[in-house]
Amino acid sequence: MARETFIAYKYSEAQDLRDLIIKKLGEDATYYKGETRSSPDLTDTSTKNIKENLKNMIFGTSVTIVIVSPKLKDSKWVDWEIEYSLKEYKREDTTSRTNGIVGVVMKVNGSYDWLITHKTNSDGCSSRYIDNSILYNIIKNNRFNLNTENKFACNTCKTYNYLSGSYIALVEEETFLIDPNTYIENAYNKSKNLQKYKPLSKNR
Repeated sequence: MARETFIAYKYSEAQDLRDLIIKKLGEDATYYKGETRSSPDLTDTSTKNIKENLKNMIFGTSVTIVIVSPKLKDSKWVDWEIEYSLKEYKREDTTSRTNGIVGVVMKVNGSYDWLITHKTNSDGCSSRYIDNSILYNIIKNNRFNLNTENKFACNTCKTYNYLSGSYIALVEEETFLIDPNTYIENAYNKSKNLQKYKPLSKNR
């Protein structure tokens, strides 16, 4: 089932990937509620006006896709968009619930090693290591926060499943683009099971 989505990204380095994601959504792109290349340029308008415009786009969506790029933290808006996505808001008789969120890691110069490295643990398990210095606190605080009795994918090395172990999963661009709806649906399902995750960080 298609979900109404919003894409949060740093415009100057991730707009091409945003366009590719929208293209890969195919017919489901009709449910996309965020910016496109034809959206009006609000750069020179007030902060209040920009926030209201973003609120209108995010309100009523159920999944936020965050494009994780090298200079993401330089964006003035993405952390605020994530924070807004994690909250519940009511307008008259309509309530916008907490969005599921998935991070799509941009491929840079043919690699993801600007953010992700892999290591084989002593028990033979393979683990991904993320350079947290590149991520907003609001993303870091919503990773590895599954709070169930059987939360580890491996009880020996205490590793988490890369999709279900974090409220905000990080998926490599190429993997995500093969089947975007798999990861959108994974994020959506987690938003319907908030009790399985530690209280979501809603502060930047």
